[in-house]
Amino acid sequence: MAQLEHVNVTVADPKATADMLCALFDWEIRWQGDAKGNGHTVHVGSDSSYIAVYTGPHGAPQRDADDSYSTKGGLNHIGVTVDDLDATEAKVRAAGYTPHSHADYEPGRRFYFHEENGVEIEVVSYA
Repeated sequence: MAQLEHVNVTVADPKATADMLCALFDWEIRWQGDAKGNGHTVHVGSDSSYIAVYTGPHGAPQRDADDSYSTKGGLNHIGVTVDDLDATEAKVRAAGYTPHSHADYEPGRRFYFHEENGVEIEVVSYA
């Protein structure tokens, strides 16, 4: 069976985004360095998968649309599984983010939040 290895997302400040992801999800920076088009990328995640956060040589362009679900090829959200949803939500709130769209339904409990680049992150627990 195939497995998802990574997702690559354009952000304003890859190091800041990677630091936030490490703090919230106990991930590690796997690699960082020069990237496509004279940009810079940081790979952050676990041994088996990661998010590549990238910026070009002049920073990240502004989003063209406010609604990714209406944009062809739009990134709707990134889903992250955790063992302790309540503890992770406390970290998210302490970092200054506003959790929303809480739902408790099969197969798990979840909430969402938007980070500085407008990327929505879904946090779900199947525990």
